[in-house]
Amino acid sequence: MTVRLTFLCATPGAGGPDPAFGDCALDERGRRGAASVKAALPPYSLALRAPSIRCAQTAEAVGAAATPENALRDIDYGRWTGRTRADIAAGDPHGLSAWLTDPDAAPHGGESVAGLCRRTAAWLGSLPDDARVLAITEAPVVRAALVHVLSAPARAFWHLDVPPLSVITVTLCDAGAAGPGDPALPRQRASAAGAALAGSASVGVAFAGPASADAAAVDGASADSASADAASVGPAVRGTRR
Repeated sequence: MTVRLTFLCATPGAGGPDPAFGDCALDERGRRGAASVKAALPPYSLALRAPSIRCAQTAEAVGAAATPENALRDIDYGRWTGRTRADIAAGDPHGLSAWLTDPDAAPHGGESVAGLCRRTAAWLGSLPDDARVLAITEAPVVRAALVHVLSAPARAFWHLDVPPLSVITVTLCDAGAAGPGDPALPRQRASAAGAALAGSASVGVAFAGPASADAAAVDGASADSASADAASVGPAVRGTRR
């Protein structure tokens, strides 16, 4: 049994290059950008979204009748909610450093990166068989899903680049469902020239709207290392449902 899952990463909303942590409504530019992504979405039979305001507005902009799913909620920033990264760096530099380097750290009193990865992995395992799912959520949840699908360590979380309004499709297979030439989990990163990850697995990101780019970097997305050269993006991510 397989599941084809497409993530649409919501835009952070208003706030410029250093938006505050937490939810906020989309401004007019954000709404236009979200609407421009509609054509990049593949067919889907089930649409889900995080319960945030911005994800609700993103779903509306792309015309998706998406059901709120609590498991897709953004990471809990605790007492850092409403603050920018620059503000936190000035007021709690050691806490910010710990959060960015230790997946188990939660200096803000909220959710750790490791906790988010566990929560997202559990949700991935609960998806219905043979479904085509659209999930509209925030970048941290998409990163956590890629950590699981790539069988990468949680410390690779911050090395996965998930731009706003990027469209990322993954194919999830039960352990016995992978066909010949499709081993369950990739163990090596792609080369800078664009070679596929080991096991015919690669990371596919389609860009639209203000996030337009030629490619997205996936830095250190391997089970062996979280600090290697950036990997080029290819057509899709393939992994097992565990």
